[in-house]
Amino acid sequence: MHEILEAATGLVDDAVALRRDIHRHPELGLHNPDTQQRIIAALEGLPLEISEGSGITSVVADLDGASDGPTVLLRADTDALPMTEDSDEDFCSTESGRAHACGHDAHVAMLVGAARLLCDRQGDIAGRVRFMFQPGEEGAGGAAVMIDEGVLDGVDRAFAIHVTPNLPVGHAACRPGPLLASADTFHVTVTGRGGHASTPHFCADPVPPMAEMITAAQAIVTRQVDAFKPSVVTITHVDAGTTTNVIPETAFFEGTIRAVSEETRSLVAGSLETACRHIALAHGCSVDFRLEVGYPVTVNDADQAARVADTCEATLGTGSFLALPAPFMGAEDFSYVLNNVPGAMAFLGVCPDDISDSQTAPPCHSNRMRLNEAGLVHGIALHAAMALGA
Repeated sequence: MHEILEAATGLVDDAVALRRDIHRHPELGLHNPDTQQRIIAALEGLPLEISEGSGITSVVADLDGASDGPTVLLRADTDALPMTEDSDEDFCSTESGRAHACGHDAHVAMLVGAARLLCDRQGDIAGRVRFMFQPGEEGAGGAAVMIDEGVLDGVDRAFAIHVTPNLPVGHAACRPGPLLASADTFHVTVTGRGGHASTPHFCADPVPPMAEMITAAQAIVTRQVDAFKPSVVTITHVDAGTTTNVIPETAFFEGTIRAVSEETRSLVAGSLETACRHIALAHGCSVDFRLEVGYPVTVNDADQAARVADTCEATLGTGSFLALPAPFMGAEDFSYVLNNVPGAMAFLGVCPDDISDSQTAPPCHSNRMRLNEAGLVHGIALHAAMALGA
């Protein structure tokens, strides 16, 4: 397997160039046409069967091996974030309000590199490798669309990498079971009767019940949720009133519910809605509670997580694998893939050279997020080794 790492080293310059090109031209959501064409151009001339998505700008490329075996899916996401980049890199985003601050540009470059490496070793492949280049991970659910279009047809196992500046270069991390949380959003409007601030008894002020609802959300987490099946409820936006002497008719708040089990996810959403309705009633108000169901829990198959650990140690070197003690509360639409086929996602260290403690590096989704491109070689190698493994 060390030969895989050596082969990946020979591909890293092209991977860096592709990553920087994509980084300069980030695209959002399910429509990433320029990125799609860059991927197709980078795969040109390889012995791959390439198809484009019918509803979104995805790319699927199949590589048939020399003998029968499983179909292994390797996935990279292609979209960027709607934010401004302040990383001061020479190849910063040229698109206003768009930035690859989550490393998806690196994901694409590593998977293209793995495709080239595996094409060179086509005779060593038993079965088929499917390369899944997916737009719309940042909230648009591109994985679910690609599944509907058949990307998982015939797939036996799946693997994905997510880079993180908060791990040192040369290391990968994974765990069996829940890796990332579900992510649902809620939107609550409390309606009362407005009036003068001096006569609240003539009104039905929606602000006090809103405040009670926000407090109740935290009580649900601490008093109804099993501490070993955690949840996080975060209120991120509150809006009520226009001035100091007017009681408003409505008050509004919204936020997210995250959980690492489907049981807790359902419990918190249901309990929060119940609390909001009863609090509103107690104050003589009405409430509109709207829940938007987001990505499910990302759950790694135990056998595939063990495969990641073994492959990492064999490919990147002894001590390169880090076993995660607990899930993270971020969310991923690779969860849809893992709901359908056994597989695993791993985190890959890309902490910048000039930061001695990876825990202090600007994380993914930071406007100052940077990554160490030396880590791309490890991602290329790990993708390829996961496909070649028995």
